[in-house]
Amino acid sequence: MRLSGRLSAAIEVLDDIFSRHNSAAAALHEWGRAHRFAGSGDRSAIGNLVYDALRQKQQLAAQMGNETSRALVLAVARTVWGLEVDEIAEATAEKFGPGALSDEEKAALQTPLDGKQHYWINGNFPQWLAPSFKACFGDKAADQGHALAQRAPVDLRINTLKTSREELLAEFAKHGAVEGPLSPHSVRIPAPHGQNRSPNVEIEAAHGMGWFEVQDSASQVVSLLAGTKPGDTVVDLCAGAGGKTLAMAASMNNDGTVYAYDRDKRRLRPIFERIARSGASNIEVVPADQPEKLAALKGTADVVFLDAPCSGTGAWRRKPDAKWRLKEATLAQRIKDQQDVLATGSELVKPGGRLIYVTCSVLPQENTEQVSAFLSQRKNFSLIPYSDVWKKTIGTQPPVSADGKKSTLLLTPASHDTDGFFIAIMERG
Repeated sequence: MRLSGRLSAAIEVLDDIFSRHNSAAAALHEWGRAHRFAGSGDRSAIGNLVYDALRQKQQLAAQMGNETSRALVLAVARTVWGLEVDEIAEATAEKFGPGALSDEEKAALQTPLDGKQHYWINGNFPQWLAPSFKACFGDKAADQGHALAQRAPVDLRINTLKTSREELLAEFAKHGAVEGPLSPHSVRIPAPHGQNRSPNVEIEAAHGMGWFEVQDSASQVVSLLAGTKPGDTVVDLCAGAGGKTLAMAASMNNDGTVYAYDRDKRRLRPIFERIARSGASNIEVVPADQPEKLAALKGTADVVFLDAPCSGTGAWRRKPDAKWRLKEATLAQRIKDQQDVLATGSELVKPGGRLIYVTCSVLPQENTEQVSAFLSQRKNFSLIPYSDVWKKTIGTQPPVSADGKKSTLLLTPASHDTDGFFIAIMERG
């Protein structure tokens, strides 16, 4: 396909997303099934146009003067991909293009924004979330949101049971791999530009041999800050597909037990293949429909790890459609879910044990406010400053939290070059 066809296809996919409230992944998959003539390079380019439009929707719409799918895709081609207006004009006018540019469109494409827009526009996030961003980041709200609207790299976590960082860097030198930030186990493949795509690392032999898992550096960091060690009893209460379960099991060197549980069977299902590939032998999966088995662990766990259900605002780089589908009612339900898992998880912690509360959110009502409410009700738990734990578990200089807090840690793309992640480390007295 030529650029003309790719532009038209991206507009069609965005129309589907906006009209049917479809996820970007589902809409792209459905388009691909209906247009089997499109090659992998075409699908990748179309996907990049769609995701870039969703990432920077506010600014792109402001530049074009409207937020139609056509306007967003044209703005991506010019502003994000850096194509010349003449090249875009030629492509749109071709046989399979979306139609010739109007004089108004040409003028908009040639006129960049002056940066004087509202901070939620410059930050590319929904206006209803502006107070939350302002409360968390103050005058840096736009900068933090803007960083969440960029493409994300591919981060790999080395499996220390099977390989080393040096070996994996050598294995992926062909993809420009470098050391990732903050985590000593992180290997990073930088984000692509324009029509280029990230490599599918999971088809590599090293993945099949269990050398690594795809995991953002921030996710690796919160797993390390759990402080799990050989011989511990650990409960991963919201294990999902098991990324952090595997990271903690590796840090324990297969000594002790990690109980992995998630109430969603579909999310938990991939964990079995991942365990087999990893070489971890200290993981016990608690079936989703047998939560009563957790009752036997009451008051016995050295570490209870809660990767709580959340808005996912910290992962907008990877799932940009999520920020436009997030509603106030959904956020309220996630906050209720977090309260529930905190209540459940706290009962499993033994005296002297730790409760690790984690979200991939940057919203204070899911993070610091949630922790404060919990501690006000559970007087037998207290916060441990993250910097103290960082020095013991990671051994480098602790970073400054993006929200300026001293006891809890918020990692963000703008401040730390990672996904957005929050962690609070609490100890039971």
